[in-house]
Amino acid sequence: MAKEYAQCEIDMTPMIDVVFQLIIFFVVTMQMNQDSNQDIVLEDGKNGIILTADSMPPTTLEIEVDRRGRVSIHNATLTERNLRDILRARINKHGNEFPVLIRADRRTMHEKVRKVMDICTSSGLWKLSFVAVEEHKKQDSK
Repeated sequence: MAKEYAQCEIDMTPMIDVVFQLIIFFVVTMQMNQDSNQDIVLEDGKNGIILTADSMPPTTLEIEVDRRGRVSIHNATLTERNLRDILRARINKHGNEFPVLIRADRRTMHEKVRKVMDICTSSGLWKLSFVAVEEHKKQDSK
């Protein structure tokens, strides 16, 4: 007497759904490292304090000015009006106590950087800092 076995099938649809949900979760929560403009060449910093990502408050705003004077935040180009609107919105949310880091290319004309500084100070922000590359001391060879 031969036993008949029913063919077993596994429905893969739920497993595929879970895999896609995981992929979407990791893509959405992953921190993007390409937020900053990689074309900006920073000035060597001879003086000043060393800031790390851990030592900066989460409310810190980083404004970039490339060598042509293009102003951006998170690599999105801004006009003067856009910058003022963003600053106004952040001031409404966090007050005027949040730090602003200006990341300017060393070949940028000072008037372009000064314009960003003027927009910040006219908006009521006074905690302005500049990002530079830490100077590496040359070791004496003996």
